[in-house]
Amino acid sequence: MDRRTLLRTGAGAALMGGLAAPALGQDMRARTLRFVPQANLASLDPIWTTATVTGNHGYNVFDTLYAVDASNTPRPQMAEGHEVLDDGKRWRFRLRDGLRFHDGEPVRAADCIASIRRWTVRDPFGQLLARATAEWRAIDDRSFELRLHKPFPLILAALSKPDASVCFIMPERLAATDPMRAVTEMIGSGPYRFLAGEYNSGSRVVYEKFDGYVPRQEPPERASGGKVAHMQRVEWNIITDPSTAAGALINGEVDWWERPLPDLQSMLARSREIRREILDVEGRMALMRLNCLQPPFDDVRLRRAVRLSVIQENYMRAAQGDDTSVWTDTRSLFPKRTPYYKDNPDLMPGSLDAARAALKEAGYGGAKVVIINPTDYPDIGPLGQVTGDALRRIGMNVDLAESDWGTVIQRRNSREPVEKGGWSIFHTTGTSNTYGSPAMSPLIRGQGEAGWFGWWKSERAEALTAEWIDAPDEASRGRAAEALGRLALEDVATIPLGQFTIRTAFRRNLTGLLEASTPFPWNVRRT
Repeated sequence: MDRRTLLRTGAGAALMGGLAAPALGQDMRARTLRFVPQANLASLDPIWTTATVTGNHGYNVFDTLYAVDASNTPRPQMAEGHEVLDDGKRWRFRLRDGLRFHDGEPVRAADCIASIRRWTVRDPFGQLLARATAEWRAIDDRSFELRLHKPFPLILAALSKPDASVCFIMPERLAATDPMRAVTEMIGSGPYRFLAGEYNSGSRVVYEKFDGYVPRQEPPERASGGKVAHMQRVEWNIITDPSTAAGALINGEVDWWERPLPDLQSMLARSREIRREILDVEGRMALMRLNCLQPPFDDVRLRRAVRLSVIQENYMRAAQGDDTSVWTDTRSLFPKRTPYYKDNPDLMPGSLDAARAALKEAGYGGAKVVIINPTDYPDIGPLGQVTGDALRRIGMNVDLAESDWGTVIQRRNSREPVEKGGWSIFHTTGTSNTYGSPAMSPLIRGQGEAGWFGWWKSERAEALTAEWIDAPDEASRGRAAEALGRLALEDVATIPLGQFTIRTAFRRNLTGLLEASTPFPWNVRRT
């Protein structure tokens, strides 16, 4: 399959004039990190959406009570520490001294409680915590307490959850916003503050070092430890044309390109001024998500026909190129190299003939399948185009509705039928860390309308999740997770399309980039 035919980079590819002639002078240029993100930042609230680019933005602006280190162990971040009382049914937390929001207000216990409550409405792990919660209570401005109906040993894992739908701390006045409505004012307490006046969706996002941030004294590891901002400014330059982004990196107009197109990796490798590294060593999963709430995929038989049609190699070659060292198949909703991965070849034979037969047996009557798909996201756009081609081949009536990524993440909120602006399928990618645990992954949860876009409902899946959490030992957890992963793939809310790693590219004079799935700006220096 010709990968180039699957890419439509859209208009507005040229670099903004400010790139060619920086207005702040040579000294400011040296203290400015110019970064090309994976996609446009269309939505700002990292609690309201699970879009990876919004989560990356969130790490610039907000901080967390706890964060995981390189071994995925939770470490105190905003928290000074905690006590566990009453046989695990009461947790008492204390904040570090001197924490301030970007508007100068101190971070208080009330801010943390309001932020956690809002997060627990949106996030699957947070929802599990909410079920076990009896009360959150502020003791004083720096201390607060959680009382539980029963012990919840994964509380620190929940509060330190990385990558997507992170438990970021906001001021109470913002965290009081309806969780189903996005916050637009970006006031956090992280190492960088968001410059709203310089934000232009589709063009540029700017962050400035927050002088009031007091880093922890430990070395940085992923999202934990000392977040030292060496750069005065971080500028995200939204460049949708890959060739333009490559040229800007080679010429030194930008410093770091998060996700270079596979076709351009060899060209970047020839430049002596550029380094390419895999910072996200666990990799990412490519996914197809089906709408279980509306026809035609409210019928599980039709979802299963789609699953039978998936040939993962086609997806990976289209989106990630022909270098098989960077991608692999993964016929499981738990990624490879995570504890609960188990191959399911019988459920995913990759057969168009089997899919056609299943479609016929299900009595498919030609209902329209609307695939919402981005034209400005090279990792995702080809996935939708491969699906569109495969479903047409098996006899489905496909409407490939292509737009920018911001429109896709807005439209996937719709629960209306396709005739009223709804959708049938969207595609995305996410980190292996996110999908490696039943508590964190939305892919295997059967929460219905309280769950992730697609709204698969399964009481059995929720019972298995509870069984996993309450399991007395790892063997019992393993059995529950295996049954849960198999059930979710049989019922087909989500279809795995492969697993891959990305070689990020940056100028050789940058040092301090952290090994992580998120492109953290702290610890980065220019030599």
